[in-house]
Amino acid sequence: MATVDHLIIGSGINALVAAAMLSRKGDSVLMIEREDRIGGCMFTSDQVTLPGYHHDVMAATFVLFLTGPAYGALGEDLANHGLEFCHISHPTAVLRPDGSALTLTMDRDSNIRTFNSRGAGDGDQHGADVGKVEEDAAFLFALLGQPLWSGKTALLLAKQAWKRGLGPLKTWFGEALEPTRGWLETRYQSADVQALWAPWVLHVGLTPEASYSGQMTRVIAFALEAAGAPVVKGGAGQAAAAFLSLIKANGGEVRTGVEAASILTEGGKAIGVRTMQGEELLARNVIASTAPGQLYGDLLKAETLPEPTKKFRHGRGNFQLHYALDGPIEWDAEGLEDVALIHLADGIDSVSKSSNEAERGMLPETPTICVGQPHRLDPTRCPEGKAILWLQIPDAPRVIKGDAAAEIDTTPDWTETMREAYADRIEGILKRHIQNWDAIRLERRAYSPADLEGMNINLVGGDPYGGACTIDQFFVWRPYATQSNNATPIKGLYHIGASTHPGPGLGGGSGFNIAKGLGA
Repeated sequence: MATVDHLIIGSGINALVAAAMLSRKGDSVLMIEREDRIGGCMFTSDQVTLPGYHHDVMAATFVLFLTGPAYGALGEDLANHGLEFCHISHPTAVLRPDGSALTLTMDRDSNIRTFNSRGAGDGDQHGADVGKVEEDAAFLFALLGQPLWSGKTALLLAKQAWKRGLGPLKTWFGEALEPTRGWLETRYQSADVQALWAPWVLHVGLTPEASYSGQMTRVIAFALEAAGAPVVKGGAGQAAAAFLSLIKANGGEVRTGVEAASILTEGGKAIGVRTMQGEELLARNVIASTAPGQLYGDLLKAETLPEPTKKFRHGRGNFQLHYALDGPIEWDAEGLEDVALIHLADGIDSVSKSSNEAERGMLPETPTICVGQPHRLDPTRCPEGKAILWLQIPDAPRVIKGDAAAEIDTTPDWTETMREAYADRIEGILKRHIQNWDAIRLERRAYSPADLEGMNINLVGGDPYGGACTIDQFFVWRPYATQSNNATPIKGLYHIGASTHPGPGLGGGSGFNIAKGLGA
């Protein structure tokens, strides 16, 4: 068969961004996907609970895409192919066990006033924190969004050193390494304000005590206030459909149900892929959107490659719950009916406790729960007058050693019985905050970390962040300290996805970076 310019393995957000940009450039692109659908974690189905209820299984919120360079490059084209976002003015809130709640709006002045009413000076501190991110946005988002091991980044740092001075630049990086606990406990008086931000650290694969988690949480605070928590009209799967339409319009080819068995090499260079069906697909460049274990342990297992200095680690698993409801939700606390994402948490200590229990292999006694209300942004998600809920629990052990509450009988691997028992625990917490729960609850569907991995091979152990995001395997050290940006030891073979810089989320950053690096 003919040799294509770029053969892309996988079809998640990064693979789709790369395929769209490279095909738009005029290069020939072939994408192969082992599943019968494209999109990776962007998957919407009406077969989850009841007919007519459309659930985003896995990823749901696109704030990182809207604020990233991939959307800047492709947004107009994708809109022309059917991509439409739905917004709401209240992106997030926290609901504490005592029934108190605090809601964030997309109006900074309003947030400052509200936070000041909860704790002396807390609103002013919030304004200073998000204002600092805004002030540093060009520098910060360049660090988070471009290849780090490059002359371009070295020049960026040199310019910052010249502009700020070496001492202030050292101070900036020192403050950027601050953990979320240190940031919140030293700068905010109100337990409600602390509780609003503490759970967000889990959405970047970290914990409240992890280095640089404070800076990542501040970036999220800025992004939520500036861009909200948008969802795709019709579901996340519609984003994948828009990408597919754009890629095909550019002349690219996408084949589903085709699994890569090995990467073909010749003289130390990648020349294509052999599929599980034995077909050989030839290409000048191969781009693998996979977890490191899949790339180096499976696709390159026949190659003699330098051993990494340490084994790549995966993080905590993810647990999801989806509900079909018979009518509007009556929350105990006022003002929550039009909030996109609500965290059920008590504060820094509760988030720290649940994440620590999960990291130790325990089912958390009181998990941190993120509750999404996508139908409030996009009424097409369910029948008129009905409702759906999307629950994400970022603290689920991949390998189970026990139950922190000593109530659920456990085995090392997730079983259906354990999954439903853990789902009952989560639902018990949720229903305490909804007055009409028993009257509106229709159907539930739970997904354990094992279930999620079964749907997407890159979610190793249900880890949605492509690997632990601790500083030793992030930034220039992701996935390995010996790897430079998206390059691999094989010439013409490039590694993208959540396991590479700039990490997880629906930003499409590594796909954007490799496309730019290949001339798009």
